[in-house]
Amino acid sequence: MNTIIHTANSRGIAQHGWLYSRHTFSFADYYNPERMHFGALRVLNDDTVAPGMGFSAHPHRNMEIISIPLSGDLHHKDNTGRDAIIKENDIQIMSAGSGIVHSETNANHNRQVKFLQIWVLPKELNITPRYQQITLNSDSLKNQLVTIVAPDNDKALWINQDAWFSLGKFDATTNINYQLHQPGNGVYVFVIEGSATINNTTLNNRDAMGITEASEIPIQIEAGSHILLMEVPMITE
Repeated sequence: MNTIIHTANSRGIAQHGWLYSRHTFSFADYYNPERMHFGALRVLNDDTVAPGMGFSAHPHRNMEIISIPLSGDLHHKDNTGRDAIIKENDIQIMSAGSGIVHSETNANHNRQVKFLQIWVLPKELNITPRYQQITLNSDSLKNQLVTIVAPDNDKALWINQDAWFSLGKFDATTNINYQLHQPGNGVYVFVIEGSATINNTTLNNRDAMGITEASEIPIQIEAGSHILLMEVPMITE
C-alpha cells in the first residue's frame, strides 16, 4: 500500500467575498504542480457560498461533476431545462460530455450553503450531456459506507468512468475493510468530519489520503465521523 497525505491546511484558498473555497487540487488561481490530480480525480473543492450568491451560468465539457451539499440548499439550473434544488443528503452528478451550461447559486437569502464539488475525468469523450440527482435516507448511511456513484450499480448515480464513490456517517467507532472494485484503481479518502485511521495514520476534519497499490483498505472510523471514499482509475491527464 502506497499512501500520500493531504492535510486540510495544505489546501489552496480562494476568497472572493461571496465565496470561500479550499482547493485540494490545482484550480483557478491556485496552482501547485504537485497537486494536479489523483488519477482521474481532478478537482475536490470545499465551497462555502454566501446567502443569495453563487456561480452564474458557465460552460463545461467532458467532465463528470459531482456536487454533495453539506448544509444549506443549492440551486442548479442548466441549458437542458433542468431546474433543481439540492440539499443535505442529496447527491448530484452531471456528465458535461459534448457541452453543457449551468449555474449554481445559494437558494437561500438567510444562510450559507456549503458543498463539495468534485470533478472526475471521463472515460468516454463527447457523450450526450446527462444529469442525475438522488436523495439518500440518512439512516442508510449510519455506521456503513454506501455506494453513491458507480458505473454499474442501479441504486447509485451513474458515472462515465470506472469510478466508485462511497459515503458514510458514523455515530460509533467502526472498523471497515474497503474492497476495491477494479484492480489498479486508487482510493482517495476524504474526512468530511471526525477522524479515521488508515495504515497507522490518523486523518482529521478535511484531511485526506490517497492510496494506491492496494486491493483492500482497512479503516478505523471514529464516532462522529462523516467519510467520503473516491475510487478512481490512476490515469494521467
